[in-house]
Amino acid sequence: MGGRGGPARTNGTAASNKICQFKLVLLGESAVGKSSLVLRFVKGQFHEYQESTIGVQILNPAGKTTLPFLTQTVCLDDTTVKFEIWDTAGQERYHSLAPMYYRGAQAAIVVYDITNTDTFTRAKNWVKELQRQASPNIVIALAGNKADLSNKRAVDFQEAQSYADDNSLLFMETSAKTAMNVNEIFMAIAKKLPKNEPQGGAGAAGRTRGGVDLQEAAPQGRSGQCCGGGN
Repeated sequence: MGGRGGPARTNGTAASNKICQFKLVLLGESAVGKSSLVLRFVKGQFHEYQESTIGVQILNPAGKTTLPFLTQTVCLDDTTVKFEIWDTAGQERYHSLAPMYYRGAQAAIVVYDITNTDTFTRAKNWVKELQRQASPNIVIALAGNKADLSNKRAVDFQEAQSYADDNSLLFMETSAKTAMNVNEIFMAIAKKLPKNEPQGGAGAAGRTRGGVDLQEAAPQGRSGQCCGGGN
């Protein structure tokens, strides 16, 4: 069960840690809660009536301006992982844009709504697309969101777990509303990401496979606060 509120926090300090940055993209049908998961993870907030994402932009907490991506960090034993999180629109008319943003991503969360079987079917299609077209070593997590609505469940937990096992996916049921497993799914991804591959870039639509070692890329004076809020 994930804790309520607040951005991700783990034990440890970043003073002597390696700091790596990875691009992560969220995919899934419209209204499954992708933007709500991001907002919960980065800002520790939930909006009952979250407006739809347009293209790959995320509404800020005030709901006024848009940002191309948000960032958040999690701390492992010897590494601080900084996620650059890209949220994509689920509407079919934006599907053609998606490859621009998952190309070069080191991780993806494919989200479905546990109360809607159609979104689970669509999630499977996204997984197939990632397996065909994304980076060969991409870490894919499957998130069954809206777990707080389990009384309206339409997708069986074990069915989703079996599908995830068969396709070597991480899997958790989540709730952006209650924060259940939100931090945990990002932490599981962070643990699975390779930290020692040749370093590539992050921050644009197409990037190379490796994460950026920010300690090597940044000036010596750069400070590294562990698990701080999103930029």
